[in-house]
Amino acid sequence: MRRVAFALMLVAAIAVPAQAFAAHYTAARKLGRGFAGMTCGVMELPGNMVKTTRERGPGWGLTLGFVQGLGMIVVRELVGVYEFVSAPFPVPAGFRPIIHPEFPWGYFDGGGSHRTASSRAPQ
Repeated sequence: MRRVAFALMLVAAIAVPAQAFAAHYTAARKLGRGFAGMTCGVMELPGNMVKTTRERGPGWGLTLGFVQGLGMIVVRELVGVYEFVSAPFPVPAGFRPIIHPEFPWGYFDGGGSHRTASSRAPQ
């Protein structure tokens, strides 16, 4: 029980400061993003179901969203490991996120998609 509470406090300590500085991508934010991707990647399943339901309706959300979520769990976990390991290096340029939403819980904020860095328009 204590380990679970400690893990939740650790995730909150990483995520809360990251949300306060949403416009500033740093090595610490990339490290937190990687940790969140490795530990919360399973949130891709309900997240994609919510996103697809918002875009296409509940029938599509429960079927296509489920399948997309299953596939994105693997992607989120692998990208999480990559971002965690490569956190000190500014790759991609400016520590920008590789997939969107930046954090696994971003689908529930209303604006999530699973675009990759190469499919985004330059900012």
